Amino acid sequence: MAGSAPEGTQFDARQFDQKLNEVLEGQDEFFTSYDESHDSFDAMGLQENLLRGIYAYGFEKPSAIQQRGIVPFCKGLDVIQQAQSGTGKTATFCSGVLQQLDYSLVQCQALVLAPTRELAQQIEKVMRALGDYLGVKVHACVGGTSVREDQRILQAGVHVVVGTPGRVFDMLKRQSLRADNIKMFVLDEADEMLSRGFKDQIYDIFQLLPPKIQVGVFSATMPPEALEITRKFMSKPVRILVKRDELTLEGIKQFYVNVEKEEWKLETLCDLYETLAITQSVIFVNTRRKVDWLTDKMRGRDHTVSATHGDMDQNTRDIIMREFRSGSSRVLITTDLLARGIDVQQVSLVINYDLPTQPENYLHRIGRSGRFGRKGVAINFVTKDDERMLFDIQKFYNVVVEELPSNVADLL
Repeated sequence: MAGSAPEGTQFDARQFDQKLNEVLEGQDEFFTSYDESHDSFDAMGLQENLLRGIYAYGFEKPSAIQQRGIVPFCKGLDVIQQAQSGTGKTATFCSGVLQQLDYSLVQCQALVLAPTRELAQQIEKVMRALGDYLGVKVHACVGGTSVREDQRILQAGVHVVVGTPGRVFDMLKRQSLRADNIKMFVLDEADEMLSRGFKDQIYDIFQLLPPKIQVGVFSATMPPEALEITRKFMSKPVRILVKRDELTLEGIKQFYVNVEKEEWKLETLCDLYETLAITQSVIFVNTRRKVDWLTDKMRGRDHTVSATHGDMDQNTRDIIMREFRSGSSRVLITTDLLARGIDVQQVSLVINYDLPTQPENYLHRIGRSGRFGRKGVAINFVTKDDERMLFDIQKFYNVVVEELPSNVADLL
């Protein structure tokens, strides 16, 4: 299966790299690279109360992106930081923001944009936790919540707003969110935001912010549109790259199951159910309808599963995620939309019931399972039609995905 490339493979990693290099070479005078590194949080010159928050949150040693990324952000430099999901990007910019806030001024000084509500709420939690001893006030401004309530909280005053582009733009336009004191602007998962069509909104928000503002762009991949944004809005940015070759899926064992036909996937999943329920697992499918279909089928066979997708209202999604985080539900069925908002410490098994339609999404799905060096297992269901995609994924990430051995339970 992982043999030679089928004819006309859609994704060519070499071509991609070459194209990226061409774009970047033209921008050499634009980027400066930043290689200074600190292998402990203590060495970064952070405020005492921020360090307390970092250690209380459970961080001991900074990850690669944190070693190189926190300090330049704290210095007020414009930064472009590229690293895979699960490497600690969130804590990198949260620390940079928290270090620079003026806590005596209860006005919005930092604006962080994320592509989904789940991710925005996740960032809000991290920002709050790390800033616990600093008394930081953070608010998540996301769609699906009460506009009035948002306005009330913003008017009462917060230091940091984390949100999705639509709601944030709305609040800025209504002047419920005042931009006068905003000095830091962060785009998280910039690649995802652009592919979701938020580009115009991001540009519109930018027009409403003060001209002298520090910008941080965080992204797993750097498509040309993301580079264009950096060109337009950043001045002398430093670029910190945890290179794609280093974007390994380290610590995550990856397997495929040859299911031949789509119809056979369900049986295969049910065979694996006992194994799934030992640990916490996430099952990815490609459409919302399939989430509902698969959930019904599994429940029809008396298997306990939870499900979430973008058609559900925010409240329902929150309740389901809470159940899953607490461990009272052990199997979660979901779509790519939520891949980046699932930060569950205990997930050690990810099943791609459907292979992702884009190689990049593979990382966001399974990069969740072995966060910060924990081990994890990913199992890909592969039909005849999926062989090309599996080949592309292996080439894209320079990994070999082997056939699933029968002792899968021992690997978890």
